[in-house]
Amino acid sequence: MRWLHRYTRLLAVASLLLITAGGLVTSTGSGLAVPDWPNTYGYFMFAFPLSGMVGGIFYEHGHRLIASVVGMLTIGLAIWLARVEPRRWVRRLGWIALAAVVVQGILGGITVLYFLPAPISISHAGLAQLFFTLIVSLAIFTSPGWHDRYRGRAGAADGPDAPSGADPILARLAVLLPAVIYLQILVGATMRHTGAGLAIPDFPLVFGGLVPPEWTSAIAIHYAHRVGAVLTTALVFATAAHALHHHGTRAELARPAMLLCALVVVQVGLGGWTVWSSRQVAINTAHVSVGALLLVTSVVLALRVHRGWFTDAADDRLAGSSIAAGRLRAGSESPA
Repeated sequence: MRWLHRYTRLLAVASLLLITAGGLVTSTGSGLAVPDWPNTYGYFMFAFPLSGMVGGIFYEHGHRLIASVVGMLTIGLAIWLARVEPRRWVRRLGWIALAAVVVQGILGGITVLYFLPAPISISHAGLAQLFFTLIVSLAIFTSPGWHDRYRGRAGAADGPDAPSGADPILARLAVLLPAVIYLQILVGATMRHTGAGLAIPDFPLVFGGLVPPEWTSAIAIHYAHRVGAVLTTALVFATAAHALHHHGTRAELARPAMLLCALVVVQVGLGGWTVWSSRQVAINTAHVSVGALLLVTSVVLALRVHRGWFTDAADDRLAGSSIAAGRLRAGSESPA
């Protein structure tokens, strides 16, 4: 099972790379640099000559190649889970991931064939974030510590080592935070794909004030993203502060809480820098990637807070088998 976990982590890294590549396509305006799909200028995708990967073609065709690798890795993950994973719900998540990557590929093709329609492009961006979140979740579910780390906590009723399910405030915040971050990402995707990224040209003020003096659809979308950033940042710090104050001795909660604080500070800085630099490609793309990391970190915290939701008989059997196998190996390696 350790190799399955490592494979899933590899897929998670590849998925983040794919999101970054997609961000580069949008940031460089290369979405239609390759006008046909699924071929590339009539070539089978993997047969397109490297000499032709220049300008926008480099970004768009590179994005397609990475997407193909992610798709093949996802097929492997779904099959691997189906063969060795004892938990039915985890096996189902593997097939859901495979379905998601197929739909994502189709949305990417429609985006090209129909000349970047905003609703499809936004859906493509939103599904990419959900897919990345799902793969990271599977990496958590297949990790060795997912079972052992939480065993024995059920008896603790209070104190810093109490099960986080006994903390109703953290339980609610941990669910609310990923939803708010994802909504903020969707608003950001809408801003990117409707050309509203510089509708408000200054930062942190808004046309020199706090509220736009006039309104257009682009200004409204951009302003909504900024207001959402304030609310998201406040919620991140509130969630992290509560987790650290009440569960600071639990590394599995403290680490993602601290990482959330660091990421949201970086993300706000990148957002401002994107405006100041007139959407410089590297900064704009980094803003997309850090947003994805912020989302999955909030999901990791939520999964660890609500570990009890995922406990079933198969979990116990798998954990018991892992422990028994470890003891058997330890016994066989000890001197007679």
